[in-house]
Amino acid sequence: MKEFERARWRCRRGLLELDIVLQRFMDRYYAQLDQQELEQFERLLSLPDNDLWDLISERKAPADCSVQAVLELLQKS
Repeated sequence: MKEFERARWRCRRGLLELDIVLQRFMDRYYAQLDQQELEQFERLLSLPDNDLWDLISERKAPADCSVQAVLELLQKS
C-alpha cells in the first residue's frame, strides 16, 4: 500500500488535465499492473508535465517504445 500512496502523490501535477487522467488511471488500472508496467509508469511520471501530456494526448510519439502498454492505459483514462 505504501507504493500506491507514493504513486498517487507523484500523480499530483501542475496541469489539471494530467491530474484528472492520472487519478483515473490510479483508480482503474494501477492495482492490476505487473512489475514491468509499474516501472514503465514510473518512467512516464518522471517526464515533465508538458511532455507527459503530449504523449497522453497523442501529440507526440514516445521515444521509448517500452512504455507503450501503460501509455495506452493512460490514454483510455
